[in-house]
Amino acid sequence: MEINAQAAGKPLIPYWKKCVGAGRANEGLRANWLEHLKQIVTECGFEYVRFHGLFHDDMFVCRRIQGKLVYNWQYIDELFDRLLDTGIRPFVEFGFCPIDMTSNDATIFWWKGNISPPADYGEWADLITKTVEHWVSRYGLNEVRKWYFEVWNEPNLVNMFWSGTKSQYFELYKVTVQAVKAVDPLLRVGGPATSSFVPDDRFDSEVEDTSRHATFRNPNIDEAEWRPVWLEQFLEYCAGEKLPVDFVSFHPYPTDFALDTGGITKSFSRKVEATFEDLVKTRRIIDASAYPQTEVHLTEWSSSPSPRDMSHDYLPAATYVVKSNLAATGLVDSLSYWTFTDVFEETGGGNSIFHGGFGMINFQGISKPTFHAYRFLNLLGDQEIGREDGWFASRHSRDGSLSILLYHYPEEAKITPPVARERVEAENFQAIGQPKTFQGRVSGLKPRATLTVETVDRNSGFAIKGWDEMGRPEPPNREQTRQLRKMALATRKEQVVADEHGNLELDLTLQPWSILSIRED
Repeated sequence: MEINAQAAGKPLIPYWKKCVGAGRANEGLRANWLEHLKQIVTECGFEYVRFHGLFHDDMFVCRRIQGKLVYNWQYIDELFDRLLDTGIRPFVEFGFCPIDMTSNDATIFWWKGNISPPADYGEWADLITKTVEHWVSRYGLNEVRKWYFEVWNEPNLVNMFWSGTKSQYFELYKVTVQAVKAVDPLLRVGGPATSSFVPDDRFDSEVEDTSRHATFRNPNIDEAEWRPVWLEQFLEYCAGEKLPVDFVSFHPYPTDFALDTGGITKSFSRKVEATFEDLVKTRRIIDASAYPQTEVHLTEWSSSPSPRDMSHDYLPAATYVVKSNLAATGLVDSLSYWTFTDVFEETGGGNSIFHGGFGMINFQGISKPTFHAYRFLNLLGDQEIGREDGWFASRHSRDGSLSILLYHYPEEAKITPPVARERVEAENFQAIGQPKTFQGRVSGLKPRATLTVETVDRNSGFAIKGWDEMGRPEPPNREQTRQLRKMALATRKEQVVADEHGNLELDLTLQPWSILSIRED
């Protein structure tokens, strides 16, 4: 590992902090959700936050009274005011359908999000128009032009997030983008917000054909040709209708939850390079489309789309975040981690403080290793000056200071962290691998420059070990919670000093799944 701090650099766009996910809008009215948001904005630098349920009935946006639709934006105002005051903007997801506008009674989750298409698309367009006009009036056009407007969430998953057809979704996009652009043509609208890549044609028809799931029939899933859902058809439709597409969005989870011929679901985790390969393919599709200059925002991503996947709480999830994000620099405009907090209730509250929730911070405010992964990424500079598998070197143009990120994703672990239904499965995966040595030299530093070496591993910045030693209290009392929060942030920090010539010899041994930040003070 040879790094010259004065080497010519190339621009590094930190797409990993453009956007982050959360569960639903109403959860954003809670104190601990807002506390966690402030933490990830301050420490990880996130710029936008996206969530479901903006038009759900617990936000009281739209009701029919004596045959007339009446609007009320007080709850949205409360939420958006707090977002902006915290220093983060909304990445607006238009959905779900207010109950008084639905065409059927299909719902999702215990809180019964209405997933039906609107009965009257004209009424939906009026809802969009009046809502956007309200935001322009409240926040100013210059501010709202900085937002993004995404149409729905995962409409390819019929009777999960959408009870209509593909054509009905395309019509919803058309009506929505026209309504937004009528308010101001510079507002940014996109879609189709579809779910993961698939290795077959299950989504090519109007609704999913579950008999077309190929994963069970191909024992080597990484030999399959994986492709994004609806993307090419969506772009062709928009081009044919002459509709604007300011950005495309979808969710490249590196997994497949496939059905066999008996209707049994099984999860498959793809190889560790899957996200990189998917983003390369995405770039090729966009470049060949009628919208080669459109932005690409992948508005959900994680090691899996399960809110009860124990691997989310462990070190491999953090190492996977670092490895995947660094590998794919320059390919897309955002890769939004789902989610920043375990204040998340799609399947209800977790039965354990560590229940495999999506969040990088748990319900009690205990940071997980993924929080440190994004914090370390945020410490990188804006110029890339070197990289190899396992390390990435950058420089801050503002002052010339150096920032290096190292990670150890063991070669023996050839797949993304697999979906773990039980804690022991996540622990067994975390036990894979042997220590790895990084040796080399950093040159071009200031004479006697001081650098901080900060490590996250099994013994530092990882609270589950301390929770185990406490006897896994459920829930921990207030003092135990305070200790666990402190433990989760207690990374190992050391100071190293360059010699009088500005050289620093490195001889580091990283335990499996460790992540390490070296930065010039």
